[in-house]
Amino acid sequence: MPANRTNLRRSLAAAAALPLLAVALTACGYGSEAKKDDNVAPAAKGEKLSADTVKIGYFPNLTHATALVGLQEGLIAKELGGTKVAPQAFNAGPSEIEALNGGSIDIGFIGPSPSINGYTKAKGQNLRIISGSASGGVKLVVNPDKIKTLDDVKGKKIATPQLGNTQDVAFLNWISEKGWKVDAQSGKGDVSVVRTDNKVTPDAYKSGSIDGAWVPEPTASKLVAEGGKVLLDESTLWPGKKFVITNIIVKQSFLKEHPDVVEAVLRGTVKTNAWINANPDKAKASANAALKKETGKELPAKVIDLAWPSIQITDDPLAATLNTQAQHSVASGLLKDPDLKGIYDLTLLNKVLKAAGQPEVADAGLGVK
Repeated sequence: MPANRTNLRRSLAAAAALPLLAVALTACGYGSEAKKDDNVAPAAKGEKLSADTVKIGYFPNLTHATALVGLQEGLIAKELGGTKVAPQAFNAGPSEIEALNGGSIDIGFIGPSPSINGYTKAKGQNLRIISGSASGGVKLVVNPDKIKTLDDVKGKKIATPQLGNTQDVAFLNWISEKGWKVDAQSGKGDVSVVRTDNKVTPDAYKSGSIDGAWVPEPTASKLVAEGGKVLLDESTLWPGKKFVITNIIVKQSFLKEHPDVVEAVLRGTVKTNAWINANPDKAKASANAALKKETGKELPAKVIDLAWPSIQITDDPLAATLNTQAQHSVASGLLKDPDLKGIYDLTLLNKVLKAAGQPEVADAGLGVK
């Protein structure tokens, strides 16, 4: 059995609360600035809940399809009745965590690394993970003229979005399991890990300054459109080919003061995810339309058609895989062991799922008491 599969199974067997980054992280790094949507979405018809407005953060990224489609189609707003939705797009995990801590947003779609980093830096006092959103959508794409096999990655320059981000941790762990040595902080060693903003990674690839990248969608498929080859889909390294790439988090004070609003948002996300999975072509078009609103242009068909099938939309937070990703970060030397106990509160999600006739999801022992 390959070493990486054995290590992953051992990791998943561990139940203790574990680490993640004490460095600035991003989920799927697209820069560092937040983009405010000054046009608060009009409230749907119905009675207003306990809050006048709910402020929701997300990334203009396909791995945030639940937010893109749920807001685009009005599926989240519909569940909120007279309570308005104020969407806000972010380009990086740290800025979204800062916005949550400062009250600029109440609920956010975000990756596992910044979720854990934000939670541990605040000593467990700022956020809870209340739902999953997406799995997968991460690939190692390389220049096929320079890299033909996985062993050929040794000695090459491979980009990740940011030091310590979710993909950076995954790549460092993969390197370690290959038996190669890399200094996690500098990225120097048997492989040169080049931390590069996803926005510029395709240009870096075209210029030859990198030989490949371990990146999320749609960046991976943008590289393929430039002639790159998918050498490895990260999902193949995980049991069942599932691992968390996007969570939904909430500010703890907002959850305590407005549980009815949080529950309504979760009803909207659960219905959105069901609609996405039942209508993949319509959902893909909806997500692309939302991206055009945010970025000014939609993804070309050759990019989105390749990227979309690799992302699994799910309500399950896949908590055991978040725990494993935290262990990978510790093993890579990027983190000390933090206490993740209480990072999940899946009470309202499981209530919504039960009402929808769906099975409940688990928190891998990391839920609130």
